[in-house]
Amino acid sequence: MKYLVVGPSWVGDMVMAQALFIELKKRDPEAVIDVLAPGWSLPIIARMPEVDLGIAAPWRSGKLAIKAQWQLACSLKGYDKAIILPRSFKSALVPFMAGIPERVGFRGEGRSLLLTDGRKRRPTRSGQTITDRTVWRYMGLGLTPEEYQRYQFTVPLPALRVDTENAAAVMASLGLDSGLPAIAICPGAEYGPSKQWPLQNHRTLAGELVLQGYQVWVMGGPKDVPAGDEIAGGQAGVFNLCGKTRLEDTVDLFHHCQRVVSHDSGLMHVAAASSASVVAIYGSTSPEFTPPLTERATIIQYPIECSPCFERTCRFGHYKCLTNIPVHRVMEACL
Repeated sequence: MKYLVVGPSWVGDMVMAQALFIELKKRDPEAVIDVLAPGWSLPIIARMPEVDLGIAAPWRSGKLAIKAQWQLACSLKGYDKAIILPRSFKSALVPFMAGIPERVGFRGEGRSLLLTDGRKRRPTRSGQTITDRTVWRYMGLGLTPEEYQRYQFTVPLPALRVDTENAAAVMASLGLDSGLPAIAICPGAEYGPSKQWPLQNHRTLAGELVLQGYQVWVMGGPKDVPAGDEIAGGQAGVFNLCGKTRLEDTVDLFHHCQRVVSHDSGLMHVAAASSASVVAIYGSTSPEFTPPLTERATIIQYPIECSPCFERTCRFGHYKCLTNIPVHRVMEACL
């Protein structure tokens, strides 16, 4: 069986999608799995042993890019089945244009005519709890319709390849001491401020970790540089690496860390798949839906009646689900 999987557009979701690839390979070790996804995700896809080829998608935000999709579709031949993980209309166009005989995905955005197997999203039962985990939805699309109705999900843990030589080279280029234990702090969350623990708390945590003998790496993308400056500024032993590393570099650096402190974000999932020990801080979202897929995770939450609300910003303006999490609690999880 030769699969074309249309991958998601978020870092964490792409990592979680590896569970589907692992399951497909488990069922058919000879399966060929190619993944069509945004160009930024190709370095992460390249770290997934189950994937044969990553293909850059021609999508642009808010645009269908019909000509580019058609040109790509004409080059995609020989696939037996397409599994379309996003729910957008445009994500189903390339498999349809390419004439892939089986095209499975969830209904939505009027794209049912583009699918040969349009599924209705439904909560999944785990024990006595009914929920709708993202990773279960992805895995469910790899099943037959009959299996999808009764499948009890056992989620394989994503595991990205680690390049220790690259980790050493990156640490050398950034002037980091490879012999000193490190803890990473990831202060970003693309979703919004309702996921973000206060930066002053991160700064205090970083300073206390240095006193315990650790170096602290503040990690994130270019947008997180100001947050990294606020956390690291003037603190010896705290390094702002935001915007200074490639996505694949974070896989290798996380693997080197003693702990990774993160919000419910894409980097949390990257850290989990890098076999790092994760301290995951949740605010408006819930680990019942997007947990770090690792057995080495500590979940930090503050119970409040309005959480989880899954809002990007706090409707009440107090953000108590985050501000009421004290530094010492996260510190204890790190140590």
